[in-house]
This record gives sequence, structure tokens and C-alpha cells, in this order.
Amino acid sequence: MALVGLGVSGGIGAYKAVEVARRLQKGGHRVRVVMTRSARKFVGPLTFESITREPVITGQFSPGMNADIEHIAFASDIDLLLVAPGTANIIGKFANGIADDFLSTLFLATKAPVLLAPAMNTHMWEHPTVRANVERLAAHGVYFVDPSEGYLACGWIGKGRLAEPEDIVAAAGRLLDRSESLAGRRVIVTAGPTYEDLDPVRFVGNRSSGRMGFALAAEAERRGAEVTLVAGPTAVAPPAVAQLVRVRTAAEMHAAVLPRAESADVVIMAAAVADYTPAGGPAAAKFEKGDGLMTLRLEQTADILADLGTWRGASERPLLVGFAAQTGDVVEPARRKLIEKRVDLVVGNNVSESDAGFDVETNRVTLVTAEASEALPVLSKTAVASEIFDRVERLLITLSPVPTSR
Repeated sequence: MALVGLGVSGGIGAYKAVEVARRLQKGGHRVRVVMTRSARKFVGPLTFESITREPVITGQFSPGMNADIEHIAFASDIDLLLVAPGTANIIGKFANGIADDFLSTLFLATKAPVLLAPAMNTHMWEHPTVRANVERLAAHGVYFVDPSEGYLACGWIGKGRLAEPEDIVAAAGRLLDRSESLAGRRVIVTAGPTYEDLDPVRFVGNRSSGRMGFALAAEAERRGAEVTLVAGPTAVAPPAVAQLVRVRTAAEMHAAVLPRAESADVVIMAAAVADYTPAGGPAAAKFEKGDGLMTLRLEQTADILADLGTWRGASERPLLVGFAAQTGDVVEPARRKLIEKRVDLVVGNNVSESDAGFDVETNRVTLVTAEASEALPVLSKTAVASEIFDRVERLLITLSPVPTSR
């Protein structure tokens, strides 16, 4: 049984935190709630005390001789700090080291994993300052459950609604149920799109959100691997990993992946890398609108996965995993990619389906190896990532031991 510190900050989504606490308890965990002053405007402490049967922490100091160090003791005791909802205010405090209440002080004092479930107005969530704060926290090891889209309390429709309690609790469970099956392994995952600039204003891109690659990186980290995540431009918050490398273009991703592959055990190319980029690079000035057709000259980008396969040659390492995004049959194109690019596993999916592929929470994939193909049902991308790493671990078992000189 784990002790979860449940931080509740001041947003309308605070009412969902009651259900989060209840579900955590049903999962066998002990929960103690920390409420900010604003959170108490939405839900009363007595509600949480009745559910958790634990006193709710509502202030920085409590009566008693040793009250001023309570946050240090609690920080040492908890197995997870979960904040739901996480407002723009509390995210800003966490990101900038401001410790002016119990929750923000607890964040700085604890060594436990931290999971944030943001909730706010759509424009607030998309504001560059909030995005920068989220990126900073993710780079420092904070995990996120992205807000969902829907009708918001302010009357708007968009992204910013607190994730559903079952999704928040599932993410917490994955952090509390860490595995060491990939301990000592180095894993590289690429995620998201690449943007190929046409001029200072326009670019060629695609609809990849990065969710599949981020789920893979999070799963590898959960299994104890040392993870490097190479991510293109995304609005979705990346998971906490050992190293996050941000890139924009296919060339930048190529330059980030190839040198790091030398020390990797596994490379998973989940990114939707552009196949073409403007010949000669982007124009220095904005294209002006003219009459009639506009012609663009494009040249092929370097094929990162193929270059990895060629570079690896007859060696067994690193294990190479590719993705084949198709709009029809996936098995034969995936099998061709497996052979032509000399990789070990190809994940094929039909991106034209509404419940799979780009910018959705679920995926339906077929796993193709040299021996067989296996179609999986529609699953969350988190579950797909788990299935993929189950196969990766089986493939790693067949390889020779890691050289001790590495």
C-alpha cells in the first residue's frame, strides 16, 4: 500500500479530486490531501477527510512545536505527489521554485515522483508562459496527465478540462507500479512531427501529436530504462525522461538520433518524420501571394530509420523499431519496411481510421517481425506502448549480453 499526497488547487475541477481520492483508496492506497486556500472555495476539507479518514492539510503551519517542519516529514513519507487539478498558478509556482504555501513547499521538499493533472481555460493552457512552465517541469522529471477537450466551466469548448478520474488514477498506478525489467538499458524514442520551413511564415508538417511516442518513452522509463526522447514540435506535454531533446526539422532529428544510437540498446522511431523538405532550404523572405498556381520544389529528407539499419549492419545492437503509418493495408508495407530498412520490429497502423493514428488517444496497430504479424485491438496509446515493450523485451532476450566495456 502506497501513501499518496493528493494536492488540490483552486479550480472547478477540484470536485473530481474527490473521486480521484476514492479510486486511489479502492486501489489499496492511503491518501492524504493537501488543499490550497483557493481549493477550499470549491470543495470543503471535511469532504476529503470523510473519504480518506485522514486530516486534510490546509495551511503551511499547524499548531504545535514542530509544525514548521511538517512539510519535510510528509515529503519524506509519501510515495507519490499527485496534483489534481493543477492550475496555471500552481504550475507556475512549481516551475519557478516559489514555495509560499504547503503544497508548493511540499513539491520542492519531496523526492517522490510528481504527477500533475492540469486544468484551466483553453487559452491559458495554450499560453506560451504556461507551455514553457510545463516544458520546464517535464524536463525536471514531473509527469503529466494532459487535460481533455470538451465543454469548460467558463462556457468555452476546447482543451483544458481536467482529465477523468479513472485516467488520472491509472497514470498514478503506473508510477506506483514501477518495473525494473529494463534497468541498465538505454532507450531512444522519437516522437511527434517534423516541420519543414518553406519561408519565415509557412512550413510543411503533419498531424502527429506525439502521443504515441510519448507513451512509449513513459513506458520505457516506467520499466527502469534510461530514456532519451527526441521530440518534434508538439502541444502535448512530454513525459519525464532522462534526456529530452527538442528538434524541429527532419535534419535536426537525424543529427540528434544517429550519434546517440551508438550507446543505445533500443531505438524506436515513432516520430512522423517528413519525407520531403524544400529544395535548397527555406526562402529568406515570405512568399507573396500571386495569381495562378504556385510551384514548390521539394527534395527527399534523409531516412533516419534506413540510415540506422545501414549503420548497424550485421550487429545486433541497437534493437530497431519503426512505425509504418498507412491509409490502407498495413501488413505488407510494414513487412517491406522491416526488410528494406533492416529493422527488428515494425508497428503498422492505418492513420485514416478515426480511432487510430494521428492526434487521437487510441490506436489500432499490427506488430510485424521477421517471423509473424500480430494485430492488436483498439487500445489506448499507453496500452499499445506496453504491448510494444513486451515484444521489445522478448527480442532483447535473444541478443547476446551487453559488452562490459560499453
